[in-house]
Amino acid sequence: MHIKRIIIKFITGLIFICAVMPAFADSTGYVNGVRMWSAPQSSRIVFDTNRSIKHRLFVLHNPERVVVDFFDTRITKSLNALDITNSNIKRVRSAARNKDTVRVVFDMKVAVQPKSFTLSPNNKYGHRLVIDLFEKKKKSNKPVRSVSSSGKLKRLRDVVIAIDAGHGGEDPGARGRSGKYEKDLVLSIARRLEKKIQNQRGMRAVMIRKGDYFVSLNGRKKIARKNKADMFVSIHADSFKNSKARGASVFALSSRGASSEAARILAQNENAADVIGGVYFDENDSLLTSVLLDLTQTGTIETSLSLGDKVLKELKQVGKLHKPRVERARFVVLQSLGIPSILVETGFITNRREERKLQSWRHQQAIANSILKGINSYFTDQSPPGTFFAQRDRKKDYVIKRGDTLSVIASNYNVTMDNIKRLNSLGSDSLKIGQILRIPN
Repeated sequence: MHIKRIIIKFITGLIFICAVMPAFADSTGYVNGVRMWSAPQSSRIVFDTNRSIKHRLFVLHNPERVVVDFFDTRITKSLNALDITNSNIKRVRSAARNKDTVRVVFDMKVAVQPKSFTLSPNNKYGHRLVIDLFEKKKKSNKPVRSVSSSGKLKRLRDVVIAIDAGHGGEDPGARGRSGKYEKDLVLSIARRLEKKIQNQRGMRAVMIRKGDYFVSLNGRKKIARKNKADMFVSIHADSFKNSKARGASVFALSSRGASSEAARILAQNENAADVIGGVYFDENDSLLTSVLLDLTQTGTIETSLSLGDKVLKELKQVGKLHKPRVERARFVVLQSLGIPSILVETGFITNRREERKLQSWRHQQAIANSILKGINSYFTDQSPPGTFFAQRDRKKDYVIKRGDTLSVIASNYNVTMDNIKRLNSLGSDSLKIGQILRIPN
């Protein structure tokens, strides 16, 4: 009986040891991967870890350094693998402070404002610690120029098109059969579109991201607003579990539900970019900005659908369309912009044939051309005041429609009724449907 009791105690103790061993084994944190992305005014370092680890982040000056202390953590990946070329980092070094703490020091080229946050595992990555190094903005001492209120003519401004290459950096987007990432292919198409727009009179392009780095969904919108964009075009490459799916699509924002189940799933996947790429809470738009812009959302959706129709019509000339009409869903990147905004899926990267086409410079050029033609067509019909397009439209003949009046036409073209009457030899203000009026410059 005594021996039986001893055996039971032994087995119980063995079970207890087996149960707590994983907890002890996991008590030490490990950094088993590290990578970095360089943006124009910042750098992002991502540490892959086996669990959520404790750390301390602070700055030292003269010289400028950013210090990260890892507690109860071992770094098993060499930091020498980091490519700090074209970044704001001069050198990276690390050393054990004691048996429980490892210190990593980033020697900086410029003063930075660091931020750190941890990310939980998702379908692409495990636990991560993210360090963002933002360059401090320098105060400008340039005197502010005063604008004279003399009778000089106001210079015509360019229409500004914000080109958003989807994903980037830590968020690769979809992956093709050959291993190509969506983020790389759409950036190449976006650059081709940028070059074509810059060569177009009356237009100016603004790239939301210029290289392989992560920009949050709200950060993309902020860049567009900062540059006072008149239009927002987000470029992507679609993916689906069925490798036979193919064709280009164009999407606009929906204030309600999605126009199809496929559109809903796509929006859900695209909206997950922030989870994959990693953002912290203060990157979100202010509530007031979103509410004010959403008041004009209905009108914006209508203009976005008009733009989408014109781009889709041009894409049809390049290849097969996945959907014959503009689809709608709740894409976060298209919300609260207050300008015509569309998301273009250039094809399916998961379709082997379309993936090859998307890598072809000829096909990329053709897609960029189609988008540009659609943009041109939109601004020809709906030109913002004070732009080259609006001035160009004034030189066209105007065909009288039902409900038109001479006073309204004069107001729309910013000319006087007398000038219109004089140019067209009109004896009265009355107009006839179908009548053609020449509009003075």
